[in-house]
Amino acid sequence: MDSSALNLISNVCLVTIPAALLGMGLFMAIRTFIRRDQELRLIELRVSTNKETKMLKLQAYERMAVFLERIAPGAVISRVLEQDMINHELQLAVIRSIRSEFEHNLSQQIYISSDAWNLIVSAKDELIKAIGMIAAQVPPDATGQQVGRIILESISKSGQMLPTHTALEFLKNEAREIM
Repeated sequence: MDSSALNLISNVCLVTIPAALLGMGLFMAIRTFIRRDQELRLIELRVSTNKETKMLKLQAYERMAVFLERIAPGAVISRVLEQDMINHELQLAVIRSIRSEFEHNLSQQIYISSDAWNLIVSAKDELIKAIGMIAAQVPPDATGQQVGRIILESISKSGQMLPTHTALEFLKNEAREIM
């Protein structure tokens, strides 16, 4: 090879090698920037999703707290009691109302813990059972007002915490942990 060819090859190498190194450096810098941007977007998505999930959970706890308040004996009896009801009619109206409220809130079990859900179901069932047992001890022709009063008096005299209150306290504690 003559010196002009070697000179040409050396000049080409002097230009292309730094250009190639610069291109590789730019490629790696851009690739790193894109990866970091994707990671930041993924983190932002996770944070946003966690906030939305947290809000859904808190809303479910709120709805179940309202459910427990609505099925408490005093609340449900005062809501369904009509002037001309008798024992059996009041009992059926109370149970129907409790079950209706429960069915309306069934989907909330997705967002609350299994322990909380089981406690709510148990509170509902115990309340229905207690109302049935108390109403069964009252004469069938007793007025709804008499039966309602007897139910409320029996529950308050028992000295035990209502299952709805126990479940409500449990819900409050779990909701505080979420917040």
